Amino acid sequence: MVAKLPDQSAEDYQRGLGTRQVQMLAIGGTIGTGLFLGAGENIAKAGPSLILTYAVAGLALFFVMRALGELLTYRRAEGGFAGYAREFLGPFWGYATTWTYWIIWVTTGMAELTAAGKYIQKWWPGVEQWQTALVALVVLFVVNLISVKLFGELEFWFAMIKVAAIVMMILVGLGVLVFGFSDAGDTAGVGNLWDHGGVFPEGAGATIMTLQMVMFAYLGVELVGVTASEAKDPEKNIPRAINALPVRFALFYLGSLLVILAVVPWTAFKGGASPFVLAFDQIGIPGGADIVNFVVLTAALSSCNAGGLYSTSRMLRTAGVNGDGPKVLGRLNGRGVPVLTVVISALVMGIGVVVNAVVPEKAFEYITSVSTGGALLVWTVILVAHMVYRRRSAAGELPRAPYRMPWAPYTSWAVLAFFAFVTVTIAWEADTRIALYVMAAWGALVVVGWLFVRRSSQEARVPVPLAEESTSA
Repeated sequence: MVAKLPDQSAEDYQRGLGTRQVQMLAIGGTIGTGLFLGAGENIAKAGPSLILTYAVAGLALFFVMRALGELLTYRRAEGGFAGYAREFLGPFWGYATTWTYWIIWVTTGMAELTAAGKYIQKWWPGVEQWQTALVALVVLFVVNLISVKLFGELEFWFAMIKVAAIVMMILVGLGVLVFGFSDAGDTAGVGNLWDHGGVFPEGAGATIMTLQMVMFAYLGVELVGVTASEAKDPEKNIPRAINALPVRFALFYLGSLLVILAVVPWTAFKGGASPFVLAFDQIGIPGGADIVNFVVLTAALSSCNAGGLYSTSRMLRTAGVNGDGPKVLGRLNGRGVPVLTVVISALVMGIGVVVNAVVPEKAFEYITSVSTGGALLVWTVILVAHMVYRRRSAAGELPRAPYRMPWAPYTSWAVLAFFAFVTVTIAWEADTRIALYVMAAWGALVVVGWLFVRRSSQEARVPVPLAEESTSA
């Protein structure tokens, strides 16, 4: 018989996220600048073979999410996967995961704010980047302070805009391919996927080297785990959102890229340009570039909203509750919002507002490589924590979760090997290798910080298993 464990945390959060909001958070978390901007540079590097890279990476991330889903249905955790790292890998890994995930999204949020400033300049060239970035940060900051329900509603509509844009792109592209209308009708055709040098026009090596940016494009899929503490009926909503991921990956990533590369030959793409904007320009839709510019603007704001402010503030709150940081970080206001942690994350992200006017050309690539390095660590922690949980549940020490990861632990080992391979590709190129240096420095900082918080971390409470919490409620 499993002993009942004291509750940790989630009881103070308000269950403000409904089914449609959790579903859209799962979608919105996987559609951002990595697809809308990063795909253009990757197409220029690898051609049509980029689609295969997205497929392999998507499969790996689906298994990560199945592992996380099993843990989430075992019990709700303060801070999501950081809570599982603490329980199954030890206090240090809970602490390290919390702060690593925080820094990942803070730096990514800076990049998204800078991107928003660049998008606005397409319409109003006289507006300085820092002005747009500041306004966007303030608006999102206020929204996150009001309530989780308002945050969820804003993110729902952000995600809807992105989804509608991709679906429209696919439908228009299919119309061009089938009926031959538009300016691109004469050159469009599925033959573009292999007629210009084959599927691997630059060789398999070039395809492999796109993995870093492709993995960055999937950063945010794990946000479902962060929202679990504030989701209504998580036992049903979380598995439902995760099970739908393969369809979403196939539609939003593979489907959109297949159509774009069939309509426009890969040789027409270049780094620094959105493939969606280029495709609409080639098709000749009036105002198409403006429409897509609006979409990529909302994508940047969505990423900054969901990842930059929401998830970072919840991770900081976890640090306060678990003793991984000052206890004051764990406070909530009357609406169940961790105000102080939202303020701290916004202030740190504000550094990006100050410096975005002088960001060098390589800044986006540097930031995404650092974010990818941190994300690989977080995803690895999820898999390893799940493997420990499986061993303990098989031994009868913990309850068996109703939602299971298929073919574990073999799938876990396969994905871990894939992550190791991606890390090698990051180390291979000088422009991305900097991520490993930054992560090494960050690791040293985390270890030093641990020396100061170790005592309070060891005294942290452990959350209640979901099944028992529900029974006792």
